[in-house]
Amino acid sequence: MRKLAWAARGISAATGALLLGALMVPSAAASGGPTPEPEHGKKKCGPVARHVASAAPDYSFALGTVFRLATDRDGHAFLNDSRNQGVWIDLKVVPNAPKCVVDVAVSVEEASGGRLTLSLLSKSGVIYEARCTTSSTPFSPTNLAGTCGVGFQAVQATPV
Repeated sequence: MRKLAWAARGISAATGALLLGALMVPSAAASGGPTPEPEHGKKKCGPVARHVASAAPDYSFALGTVFRLATDRDGHAFLNDSRNQGVWIDLKVVPNAPKCVVDVAVSVEEASGGRLTLSLLSKSGVIYEARCTTSSTPFSPTNLAGTCGVGFQAVQATPV
């Protein structure tokens, strides 16, 4: 019986130390800035769950258009402009895209003439955003990077 009580105290002490360490690490890591992303196709990135997000603008030249973002199990992110049916653009064509994407979000600011914001959550917990200008020309692999200015930028002090 004494051996069992001693083992229980040892387990609870170890669990408490583990929880304390887990609570302290994220805040220290978040203040240090973005961490390097693993390369596409490396085991460190995948497999990850697949995610989809969409946005549908109301401005005149894009009525009926839907912008979709999706991830695959290897951490790649893709954009689809419904005006260019069946074409999924690998977002690595946009400068500074993270290498291992675990979640996505997309939105359209109609007041700014149609600015598309692409948000990618990397496996390291850093959010990256790119703001791309929409037009009557559908997005394609050859024109997307040119519409996104400097490309993806890390959102500072991401709390993940």
